[in-house]
Amino acid sequence: MKFKILSGLVIAVVAQLAIATPVIAGEYFTMNDGKLERPTGYREWIYVGTPVTPNDMNNGKAAFPEHHNVYIDPKSWSHWKEHGEFRDGTILMKELVSVGSKAAVSGAGCFQGEFIGLEATIKSKKHFADEPGNWAYFSFTSKDHKTLAPTATAFPAESCNGCHANAAADDFVFTQYYPVLSAGKGAGKKASGGHSDTIMNSAMGGGQ
Repeated sequence: MKFKILSGLVIAVVAQLAIATPVIAGEYFTMNDGKLERPTGYREWIYVGTPVTPNDMNNGKAAFPEHHNVYIDPKSWSHWKEHGEFRDGTILMKELVSVGSKAAVSGAGCFQGEFIGLEATIKSKKHFADEPGNWAYFSFTSKDHKTLAPTATAFPAESCNGCHANAAADDFVFTQYYPVLSAGKGAGKKASGGHSDTIMNSAMGGGQ
């Protein structure tokens, strides 16, 4: 009898806490006083790709000459593959990695060197109601590319949003350069891998 009473009290307390404690479901970032705290653990998220526009292919003046390792939070990935849209609360992390060696046992190419920066983009009506598409862009990278700041303030809209609005394939995101995203858009379980024929057809514009 005592055990049943105690169990009932524990259940009641847990239920009360669940009601009383505010929960922001699925947020993978923290904003304080308008600043984004540097996210951690993002390498455990969904990796979507690594584009690179090296200097030696852009007359030595590439705007972004480094590799960009891009990750999307798991909640937003689930929403993307089910609904084909980026949910409110989406965060994409971008690691900047230098172009290291230009040769390997596999041949000539652009191989990754050292980590030199970290950036983020977030879609949030709550925090960026006045930004185009509710997207905001951040960099934690120091000017010498040697350290990362603990927090970051959003870039002015004109610095990033215009280019993304005009050239990005889906809602300010360059999904056309990330086959994991472009082929996985609204693809449900097929987006998770292991459905190569379907993914190949989807990526190449084919049908079933």
